[in-house]
Amino acid sequence: MTPVAVKVGHEASCLATDMNTMPPKILVVDDTAANLVAMRRLLAHSGAQIIEARSGNEALALCLDHRFALILLDVNMPEMDGFEVAALLAEAEQLRETPIIFVTAAYADDLNRLKGYRSGAVDYIAKPINDVILQSKVRVFLELYAARAELKQAMAELAERNQQLTQEVAERELIEAMVRHQASHDMLTGLPNRMLFRDRLHVAIQRAHRHHDRFALACIDIDGFKNVNDTHGHPAGDALLQDIAARLSAHLRGNDTVARLGGDEFALILEDIEDSQLALQLCQKLCTALGEPYTLSINGRSVEVRIGASIGIAPYLPDDRPDADEQLIHAADRAMYEAKRGGKNRCVLVG
Repeated sequence: MTPVAVKVGHEASCLATDMNTMPPKILVVDDTAANLVAMRRLLAHSGAQIIEARSGNEALALCLDHRFALILLDVNMPEMDGFEVAALLAEAEQLRETPIIFVTAAYADDLNRLKGYRSGAVDYIAKPINDVILQSKVRVFLELYAARAELKQAMAELAERNQQLTQEVAERELIEAMVRHQASHDMLTGLPNRMLFRDRLHVAIQRAHRHHDRFALACIDIDGFKNVNDTHGHPAGDALLQDIAARLSAHLRGNDTVARLGGDEFALILEDIEDSQLALQLCQKLCTALGEPYTLSINGRSVEVRIGASIGIAPYLPDDRPDADEQLIHAADRAMYEAKRGGKNRCVLVG
């Protein structure tokens, strides 16, 4: 007779019973009916469900459908002996942990005992069977099975809790990051707000003073913004501010900073400006870009508007003081108001 291949896949896994809610199962394998009856009687009060097999092939087939706490396996069987059955069970990853006790009349034979251990047996019981020894060993393995089931359940619960904690930590970190972002960025445009702008300006001054570098600060006031608000309403004004922020971000270099200070006022930190004329050229290009028409979508209709920008520029020089934050802001602010007084939509560089 061809041996049954022991292969445990998805189907066998789905048939495994819950170790914590179902009684444990013991597989008794013996080709002699009288021996099976005797085993059934001896194990009647073990608390386990007894399942019987009369051949090695039948035992292998049952192992595909059940999860056993213990296998009591007769060694001497026709067609496939206990050693072959144990060896095949050891090849299946899910079954190799199932303890096997060989039941044999050849217990005293050291060679057979060694062969059995190599095949996967964990113990031997000699025939004729001693009732006390059998029941004692079965009880020990059932207790081990129960302890292992409890451990698996505890590990599963711990893994689930760890997963929950990991998710909670990730959610909390996301919320904290959002709160930090909201505290330092303008809600409407997404640009750095006044607080973050002040922090970056301070860092830029400290870095420039330490490395004897130059940068420039520019203050921007939008010309004609109030007219857009008054003519088309606040939704149009909000949409316009968002478009202005997008244009400023698109036309600046990666290491520059653009911030919204409030209302229609913006500020720029232009890094690595060795020549003040370079800052003026950059701001003039911004003036031109900001002066291009804007097409706003307001309540399902398109509205085209135009605005301008008055920009005041104040360079930070290597000899300036490292605490020149306010001085630099006031200088750029004065230059911006000079640009407004001079006709708007223009740039003024502090001399």
